[in-house]
Amino acid sequence: MATEELPPLASEFKRVVVLGGGIAGALLAKSLQFRAEVFLIDPKEYFEIPWASLRAMVEPSFAERTVINHSDYFTNGQLVVSTAVDIRDNEVLTSDGRSIAYDYLVIATGHMDHVPRIRTERLEQYQAESEKINAADSILIIGGGPTGVELAGEIVALDPNKKVTLVHRGSRLLEFIGAKASKKALDWLTSRKVEVLLSQSVDTNSAADGTYQTSGGETITADCHFVCTGKPIGSSWLKDTIFKDYLDGHGKLVVDDNLRVRGLKKVFAIGDITALPGWDLVSVTSGEKNVGLCGKKMFIFSGKSKCVKNRSHKLVFARKHAATGMEIQQGYLAQRHAMVAAKNIKMLISGEKETKLAVYKPGTAIAIVSLGKRDAVAQFPFLTISGCLPGMIKSKDLFVGKTRKTMGLKPTLT
Repeated sequence: MATEELPPLASEFKRVVVLGGGIAGALLAKSLQFRAEVFLIDPKEYFEIPWASLRAMVEPSFAERTVINHSDYFTNGQLVVSTAVDIRDNEVLTSDGRSIAYDYLVIATGHMDHVPRIRTERLEQYQAESEKINAADSILIIGGGPTGVELAGEIVALDPNKKVTLVHRGSRLLEFIGAKASKKALDWLTSRKVEVLLSQSVDTNSAADGTYQTSGGETITADCHFVCTGKPIGSSWLKDTIFKDYLDGHGKLVVDDNLRVRGLKKVFAIGDITALPGWDLVSVTSGEKNVGLCGKKMFIFSGKSKCVKNRSHKLVFARKHAATGMEIQQGYLAQRHAMVAAKNIKMLISGEKETKLAVYKPGTAIAIVSLGKRDAVAQFPFLTISGCLPGMIKSKDLFVGKTRKTMGLKPTLT
């Protein structure tokens, strides 16, 4: 890979404060640590590759590569193991009473997740979950999004004799991607004797002696259960700060094309907490608005894509709107956010004109959901496939080696 030609440093280092040490915040902090005085504020001492967590639940040794101390890659900055509780005009306040001034602020708090503070305790947690799975003959999984589907896949791939039941509130699995991919995932699971109950929910508080009742009146017996429903956006605390007016109705920070919080020059937001700007394309014949345009690329907002060109194959109408928040939330896209924001902060520090800032182009509707170590279901813009071919792309190593290299670490521990 060619080395990026960077503008010369300004006469003094600027201070960049990064809130959140997840996939986006960690990469941005690592990318800027030799170009600015970087403070990384995170409630835990480690960074974790999130899409590998389900493999670690059934194979706890896998977590040795996926749970990484911040100090392993963040070697030239200040790590603050705490939680941000307030933001003022030029400073961040933390739960342990610190006040940290900033020249540039990056908010990357992602989703709320209650995990241990230190790495060893997180590894012990994975070991305990693995023992729980191994000891169970029957397992209930609540939630049919990517987390629930991938966990079910990991369990039955490890031990086909386990009785796994998956209950999902929605009408189909993996509702964040297309119906064809959902059907392929369902077919794979049912072919492995996973019982899938759709359009139902389970109240775990009413369970007794391993017996669970669904909203549809069905009774499920299981030795243990795992709740794999969505986690809330990590922005509730922002509602009590000066950023309350920059949140959209979903609790996401509205950003501009450069990933700066809209209207603010020195505050960026990256990862799942962002509501991205976009375009509506309106068809002359149908008025459909389910396709997005960024630059010369089209991407799906929701539903199936329709051609919105006239007979001359020219777009009829494109209308830009403030924010959509409709880019699929995936780790590799959060990494792209981090790289664009890091590049823009470097340019601003070096005195470049704002007109030269990098523009973030939303990702296409690509998703790969692993199904054990060998198989996967993959949705590409014009193709949906399942089986060992997409499994070769993701499922064997779950991009862990690649991600470690991106963070400046060896792909393996040996």
